[in-house]
Amino acid sequence: MDTDLPQTAPRRTRRNAAPAAALFTLLAATLSCAGCSPRGDTNPAAATVTPINVRLTEAQRQSIHLHTVEPAQFRRTVEVNGVVDFDNDQATSVLAPFSGPVSRLLVSPGDSVKQGQPLAAVDSPDFAAAVSAYRKALATAQTDRRIADQDSDLLQHKGVSQREAEQAQTDASNAEADRDAALRALVSLNVPPQVIRDIEAGRVTEHSGALIRSPVTGTVVEKLITPGELLDGGTTPCFTVADLSRVWVMAQLFGADLSAVSVGDTAEVITGIGANNFQGKVDNIAALVDPDTRAVAVRVVVDNPRHFLKKQMYVRVRIEARQPSSGLLIPVSAVLRDDENLPFVYVALSDGSFARRHVTLGYRSGDQYEIPAGLSAGDQVVITGGLFMQFMQTQ
Repeated sequence: MDTDLPQTAPRRTRRNAAPAAALFTLLAATLSCAGCSPRGDTNPAAATVTPINVRLTEAQRQSIHLHTVEPAQFRRTVEVNGVVDFDNDQATSVLAPFSGPVSRLLVSPGDSVKQGQPLAAVDSPDFAAAVSAYRKALATAQTDRRIADQDSDLLQHKGVSQREAEQAQTDASNAEADRDAALRALVSLNVPPQVIRDIEAGRVTEHSGALIRSPVTGTVVEKLITPGELLDGGTTPCFTVADLSRVWVMAQLFGADLSAVSVGDTAEVITGIGANNFQGKVDNIAALVDPDTRAVAVRVVVDNPRHFLKKQMYVRVRIEARQPSSGLLIPVSAVLRDDENLPFVYVALSDGSFARRHVTLGYRSGDQYEIPAGLSAGDQVVITGGLFMQFMQTQ
């Protein structure tokens, strides 16, 4: 008995091996076929099974609604991200008009300034030299002109020679040219007109007038210097003064959106902060593509009441095309999705049935889709009850 058991057990194992191998082979073949299913194909033509058309009873037809497809006009809207920037046409970089160390800063970022208002004081030898040069040139011009006038009078009475009188006129003209050049130097240093009038009247002026002044009225948006910093006249940027009543919003457009936007289109800048949205207009589209982002920069000019929009603020920009587009539109409710997530609609046929038809979705305008392909003008699509039809086809 004990010796028979080891002999019979292997025989039972061999008898069961063949059915198990066959079952494994069938399962592997089934999984292999399932893996060959074209689920990754997004082409509507890839659907190999055509559902049977849906037929409804009269009672069921009362619960559905149809929409007749007709050509329509619409305005494309593009919504993209944007960044607020200064209006560079109204922002001025203030350069140091003279050399020397900064002694005092008189304004801070955010301060409103008027044209000619002092921004910083500088211990500048250039300013003192320019004032001194103008004083000397002014005195020399006055003296030489007086001598020239006297020689002209003496010439009539034979008191001086013709040559001496002409030389006096030349000296006077040269001195007046030097005076005018010294005056232009003072003006270039933003010396106030009152200081110039004091010099011309012979009144004493203080050298504390070495001030960097605002060339425009606006808001100080950048301070680029500190006390004690040595300035290089005509080179060192000191401040940026901008008119913040209007700003730029720089948006980025990609691909097909670019064809929908043109200069002059209206835009809405959405801040996401309460109801603070602003109206603007597209005034420039870049001629080049950014090599890093592959986007095209679009500039929107926006009025900025209360200076709410700040530089580097992130916003959303909704641009509406001025030029209308035309195409076939259907309600969003008409579009369904099949097992492969491909869009389709139900179209009413002449025999009273409803056929499933795959479509290509284009631009979405509100609650409607543009249909570039799949439908023709005059087709009737189901806009209410489509889910019921899809359920019937799956039974």
